[in-house]
Amino acid sequence: MVIVVVLVSWVIGNTFDNLSTRGIASGFSFLQSTAGFGISTSLIEFSEASSIGRAFWVGLLNTLLVSAISVALATILGFAFGVARFSGNWLLARLAAVYVETLRNIPLLLQIFFWYFAVLRSLPSPRQSFDLMGLFFLNNRGFYVPALEIFDGGGWLLSVLIALLITAFWQRQQKLISRSCSGMAVLLLVLVFANAGISVPVLRSFNFIGGAVLSPELVALVIALSTYTAAFIAEIVRAGIQSVPRGQIEAANALSLSNKDRMRFVVIPQALRVIVPLLTNQYLNLTKNSSLAAAIAFPDLVSVFAGTVLNITGQAIEIIGITMAVYLTISLAIAMAMNAFNRTTAMRGLSP
Repeated sequence: MVIVVVLVSWVIGNTFDNLSTRGIASGFSFLQSTAGFGISTSLIEFSEASSIGRAFWVGLLNTLLVSAISVALATILGFAFGVARFSGNWLLARLAAVYVETLRNIPLLLQIFFWYFAVLRSLPSPRQSFDLMGLFFLNNRGFYVPALEIFDGGGWLLSVLIALLITAFWQRQQKLISRSCSGMAVLLLVLVFANAGISVPVLRSFNFIGGAVLSPELVALVIALSTYTAAFIAEIVRAGIQSVPRGQIEAANALSLSNKDRMRFVVIPQALRVIVPLLTNQYLNLTKNSSLAAAIAFPDLVSVFAGTVLNITGQAIEIIGITMAVYLTISLAIAMAMNAFNRTTAMRGLSP
């Protein structure tokens, strides 16, 4: 213990001496300084005159955005391919197997490079965009989609609506009979659309105006993360389905349940006991793997805060410490939410 205390004291003292020698002041006052750089993709307003603290929030929100979209897509794809492995259609089952064995054995960084450089960057210019129903446009500058424009006061209504939907979902999970949240949610949804409008992207000169654009970096990162993680989730789903006792499936067949009802009411509820704990690890890995966004210059937390801001300020200890703490907090939050969901599935499962 004495050796450890002495070693830690020496490291701390040596660190502060080096910072003092280089004229770097410790502390977090640098967060109030002017950023002096721009960020291409931002969910909140940001300019070169904004503070470094605001740049931190931009990077954090971009990380959360990529993680949330990728988790949702990976879950859908993973369950689809996992169930497809048991399909009676020989071709479908083999295609699912090829998908799993191929994508999970190729490094994620190479897949990100493939989607970004080989696919998205080779798309045509805005004037030759791929037109989907006149509402969606795909080109080498991104994926343009219609956007919901919230007018004054609509943002608060949207926030309350999201809170009510979360409450209604929790009540349903707890089997609480309440229609108040559902009724208020419908009313607020009407009010939100009454205070909003739809902006459709339109080609003007050399680019599109209106709507929302998903940058090539964002699209490549989401596709690579979701498809790569989905390959692992598919194997987890396959293992979960195989863990269901054969007698349960035979009992479902004896009741003349269709294949769809058998999977929905008998197999999947019991398979979730095996799937959910392993699924938590994949969600955590996906969130941490989103830091590879720096390889294609997508402005996530690592690229903006632990990259650009670190190079400008030189506050390595504070910046790396904050970045590590953020990822730790996100991981613990995901684990806590999944553990709560796991307890719910365990209670709702069939007793052995």
